[in-house]
Amino acid sequence: MGRARSTTTAAILTLAVIAIAALGACSSDEDAGAESGGDDSEAPTETVDRPDGPAATLAGPLTAGEGVNLVAGRGADLDASGFVEEEYTAEGTATSYASEGELPADGTYDLVEDATADYRTRIVVRRPAEAADFNGTVVVEWLNVSAGVDSSPDFTYMADELLRGGYAWVGVSAQRIGVEGGDVLVSVGGAADDLAGKGLKTLDPERYGTLSHPGDAFSYDMYTQVGRALRSNDDGALGDLEPERVLAVGESQSAFALTTYVNGVQPLTLAFDGFVVHSRGGAAAPLGTPDEGIDLAGSIGGQPTQIRTDLATPVLIVETETDVTSLLGYYAARQDDTDSVHLWEIAGTAHADAYQVGLGAGIISCPAPINAGPQHYVIKAALRSLDTWVQDGTAPPEAARLDVDDSGEAPTIVRDDDGIALGGIRTPQVDAPTVVLSGDPPAGASIICMLLGSTTPMTAEQLAARYPSADDYEAAYEEATDAAIEAGFVLDDDREAMLDEADPSVVTG
Repeated sequence: MGRARSTTTAAILTLAVIAIAALGACSSDEDAGAESGGDDSEAPTETVDRPDGPAATLAGPLTAGEGVNLVAGRGADLDASGFVEEEYTAEGTATSYASEGELPADGTYDLVEDATADYRTRIVVRRPAEAADFNGTVVVEWLNVSAGVDSSPDFTYMADELLRGGYAWVGVSAQRIGVEGGDVLVSVGGAADDLAGKGLKTLDPERYGTLSHPGDAFSYDMYTQVGRALRSNDDGALGDLEPERVLAVGESQSAFALTTYVNGVQPLTLAFDGFVVHSRGGAAAPLGTPDEGIDLAGSIGGQPTQIRTDLATPVLIVETETDVTSLLGYYAARQDDTDSVHLWEIAGTAHADAYQVGLGAGIISCPAPINAGPQHYVIKAALRSLDTWVQDGTAPPEAARLDVDDSGEAPTIVRDDDGIALGGIRTPQVDAPTVVLSGDPPAGASIICMLLGSTTPMTAEQLAARYPSADDYEAAYEEATDAAIEAGFVLDDDREAMLDEADPSVVTG
């Protein structure tokens, strides 16, 4: 796929995605994910009797024009990892959904099929070139379109695990604004305004001019149909790979949509074997209307809605500090773990951070340095945990919730004397810190900065109170790293990278 946009512009657009997100089977029966028997039990893998339904027709690879990069803060060396990257069109006739009554807060949606419309969108495929290197799992990301161009935040966070683990990854242009363009809720300014809200058809008409998106009411079924097509691989978009599992992932705005998908569409289609719902807010995305995009801004502050718990399909919800207590309002939808739903909340993390933003971290101006927390390590562990859960029924480890004080007008994270969050998933960055990582916005933050949290260096006095010497700091950091790995929230494959982030130079004594 062509490299049509500069890295600086990509970074600016990444920031736009972050800002606006806050405002806002033709397949045969397959061996797939089983119902979990609980934290300490293993359920046998079952054959899922998937309802019949249409699959998208996939055609490609696309070669005309330049192609448009997905917006992401960090790239990945696909060639060095033995991966190929290709684009395909996905087309068919999709169905919208309607509710026979009010959508309940417990997520037990009762949807019926409504209107139909033809569509033609695009997918981006990144997969092992050799079938022998494929682990059998296809990860399908609902691309984030908040800035009017497709963004792949979960690929950014998961890339190390995807590539070393031999997963196939597919990004789906599921929403209208990414294809057709439309109104952007927040203007970042500068070069970003030349691209934001234009959509693929305008950005590269030679490659994408024949695409057609009928509106986000049809996005849910479009996503289903792509999932079915990938599972069968009848059109060869995955080369000679033979998928065994198809997982759905989405971050921020896409997680709002996946909440609605899990609650209402998955029970009808059983199209996916498991879900990572990453950084959702308290409400779910609306069902949408034809010829329009999803009104994410209208759903912020809407009815808090949980993930339904009566399905066998595993769902792993992953939330940052910002998601739990900021304007996204996840705290009101917080739920207990069950056999099919687990929740991870990560201390020291923000909705978006320096790892996701990448180059943009040096472009955006916030009142404090943005969060440089360990979210990406935990997201990699989340992907592997879900894949294991689907394969053999071994549920992810239970995670402590962030400590929240809900006695005031709005819930707040409870912090220690240094400002570090208590509770939640712990990593060495919060248990052996040299900086204070927070998901809370600094005073005077813009909309973008509200979601980027902060990183505040600890004073010499704070460090001295914690560590008599640099050796003591390094020992504490290594112990905390191994504790996070033992707990299952960081992968042993990432141990050396985590240890490399230790900074004994700031500790004196």
